[in-house]
Amino acid sequence: MSGQKLIEAIHLKKYFAKETGFIKKNTQYVKAVDDVSFHIDKQETLGLVGESGCGKSTTGRTMIRLYEPTEGQVIYDGVDISHLSREELMPYRKKMQMIFQDPYASLDARMTVADIIGEPLDIHNLLKGKEKEDRIKELLETVGLRASHASRYPHEFSGGQRQRIGIARALAVNPEFIICDEPISALDVSIQAQVVNMLEDLQDQLGLTYLFIAHDLSMVRHISNRVGVMYLGSLVEIAERNELYNHPAHPYTQALLSSIPIADPDLTKQKQSIILEGDVPSPLNPPSGCKFRTRCRFATERCAEETPVLKEIAPGHYGACHML
Repeated sequence: MSGQKLIEAIHLKKYFAKETGFIKKNTQYVKAVDDVSFHIDKQETLGLVGESGCGKSTTGRTMIRLYEPTEGQVIYDGVDISHLSREELMPYRKKMQMIFQDPYASLDARMTVADIIGEPLDIHNLLKGKEKEDRIKELLETVGLRASHASRYPHEFSGGQRQRIGIARALAVNPEFIICDEPISALDVSIQAQVVNMLEDLQDQLGLTYLFIAHDLSMVRHISNRVGVMYLGSLVEIAERNELYNHPAHPYTQALLSSIPIADPDLTKQKQSIILEGDVPSPLNPPSGCKFRTRCRFATERCAEETPVLKEIAPGHYGACHML
């Protein structure tokens, strides 16, 4: 890590409008990302974890303008890109790429591998002819595939191979920042480690910066330098990986980490799991004050009246809880 910020989200919000009612229309808003702030340093990997539907993927997509932000700023290398026009954003599109979660849906079944990997090169007018062909073959070999695979179609590959094709596509334009949106969740366990190791090697070789979104808390600890925890659209804790895993401060983080399975049966018996009661509230109508209070065993009246602010509780360790 360089210690220099590459990308930063400042009070970022993304709301989706939803109309309810048949005769009398009423517009409500799904607060998918609700006032989130964090930064990622150059050549750093920031892990982002939380339950399904907590806003992790939406945060990533909003940061690279696949979704337009409702409010807030995204600062990329010192430039506010949150309100740039399509033309002004094009140079930054090349610097920011994404590896999608589903290696089956994210590849066009009608296109060959060469067409899929070469499409970003065409969009940005980078290479043509023989140079483009050579670049595609180089990318395939970089991700552990053969140059002869270029003429095949996605249905001819396994899930792990398809994800490698997706990674090759993301690398085609020499990006600086890649959002890895649960890149291993659809893969067999035996393949997951291969893909993660490859991402680490590519980061070392190419100086890449990652936002790594995942459910697998053990894998996030392995690949990340720092880890952020999201709940119902908000960031509740963020810290250096070992600090967060060894000293979780927020009750939600404590519950998440207590669910990590341990291979040793004796240690498993001694381990105390924290069971969260109740269901995740609807993002259409989140609880007042602290969003986690309806499932928190430490909740007080203050939690219902006042929204906790993300504050530094130890050097580099931030939490959003009134107890901290």
